[in-house]
Amino acid sequence: MPTVLRIGSYRMSFYSADGAEPPHIHVERDAAEAKYWLAPVISAGSRRFGARELRTIERLVVEHEESLLEAWNDYFD
Repeated sequence: MPTVLRIGSYRMSFYSADGAEPPHIHVERDAAEAKYWLAPVISAGSRRFGARELRTIERLVVEHEESLLEAWNDYFD
């Protein structure tokens, strides 16, 4: 699972087998995880994150969308 970006306690990554899916990122902290589609950023689900924290995470994904998408394309293309 390549780590693309770390921001504070959040780890943003994707699984090497994810290439058949549209571009997305997994965000983890401790036992919590969320998945966001990229271009445009849309939540694809989460577990163990509260609503307030998910809003914060989504803002981070939007802020770094370009570099996350670039990392996805570099890895899978």
